[in-house]
Amino acid sequence: MGKDVIDVQHVGGYRLLLTFEGHEYREVDVESLILFDGVFEPLKELDFFRQVRVEPDVGTIVWPNGADVCPDVLYEMSRACPAQRQA
Repeated sequence: MGKDVIDVQHVGGYRLLLTFEGHEYREVDVESLILFDGVFEPLKELDFFRQVRVEPDVGTIVWPNGADVCPDVLYEMSRACPAQRQA
């Protein structure tokens, strides 16, 4: 089992700065992970996309419509960042 996401910040476009357990910072471009159809279709609108938050009970990011992405996938597809950015 991988690490849980404990914080998320929108950093522009479809990019997110994720903080994983242990305060490991990683950046991911969600546009490269998903197709914007089905439950993910509302994420095309950046105003909706920016409503991303962490759901601590499941340890990953979610949007108001219930769309989420597995934290293991987020970790695998992200790149390490040396320090946390300020939003």
